[in-house]
Amino acid sequence: MHLSFGATIGIIGGGQLGRMLAMAAARLGLKTCILEPGEDCPAAQVASIHLNFAYDDHAGLKKLAELSDVITYEFENVPVDSARFLEQHSRLYPPSKALEISQDRVTEKEFLFRCGAKTARYHKVGNPIDLDAALLDFGGQGILKTRRLGYDGKGQVLFDGNNNPDNGTTFSRLGGVGCVLEELISFECEISIIAARGIDGTFAAYDPAKNVHRDGILRTSTIPAGISAQITGEAVNITRTILNKLNYVGVIGVEFFVCEDGSLCVNEFAPRVHNSGHWTEAACTISQFEQHIRAIAGWPLGSTNRHSDCLMENIIGDETAGLELQSTNAPHLLHIYGKSEVREGRKMGHITRLTPTKG
Repeated sequence: MHLSFGATIGIIGGGQLGRMLAMAAARLGLKTCILEPGEDCPAAQVASIHLNFAYDDHAGLKKLAELSDVITYEFENVPVDSARFLEQHSRLYPPSKALEISQDRVTEKEFLFRCGAKTARYHKVGNPIDLDAALLDFGGQGILKTRRLGYDGKGQVLFDGNNNPDNGTTFSRLGGVGCVLEELISFECEISIIAARGIDGTFAAYDPAKNVHRDGILRTSTIPAGISAQITGEAVNITRTILNKLNYVGVIGVEFFVCEDGSLCVNEFAPRVHNSGHWTEAACTISQFEQHIRAIAGWPLGSTNRHSDCLMENIIGDETAGLELQSTNAPHLLHIYGKSEVREGRKMGHITRLTPTKG
């Protein structure tokens, strides 16, 4: 299966990732249909069609299937039942299995173990008593995370052994839902691999990015990451195994800790284009967004080579103020997402600063 020019790609979700996917599709001569309950969402500003339906509205999902030649999604919390419904009426990439696994931290870790990947040690936590026992095993330290629906630092609490919050209160504050306590890991840095798998099983990976988070939100991605070729090769091989076991089609983001002993520990994977891959928009001929469109359209994957070193920096909250008045002759690419409301901690755009490649 491959799409011809003029075909329509359905996208569930109208945020900035959907926006950049729609922009990439338009440049390739493809139309896009966004399903998003929000009125003035970033993706709708550039897409061909906007369907204003909830993500679990079967009437809206069926309309999306009728209008689209293939369907994808821009965030990993799409209801799995909706994804399975779409698979009965259209082609959906990545598959619903990838969504189902990524939406539960325990299921995800069990899957990664079957892929031969190392993860942080963890305990399932269903109540404050479970949390007491888990913290005792980890010496009073760890990161408590909700099993589902956490992102950008939300749905998690740090226990560092000093001034720890009350266990019962903490569990209630996270909604009293199923959680997981992860052991704290001593690591040198965090990296991510952005990679793609085509319908025919072909695989392509971009250079790893070194990521810095603040308050649970990605602040910068630096390329090159300054890690060894051996670590890079291992991270790419783990990513390839994940994609193959999922029979995946599209772009994925896999986050790793590079541990102090040189080993790799997988933090999580996201079955979609990824914030830490935004740099490819400026530093590569084929961005992660075009790569994803190519993969789900049944086209050959593009080159992942980059022409520049770079630093990608997220623009958070009111950091947008005055950006339009800043002038520079340096090779910087600015992308503002078109969000109507500025909120603290909200990603409003990003800027990628390019420098010549070394060596």
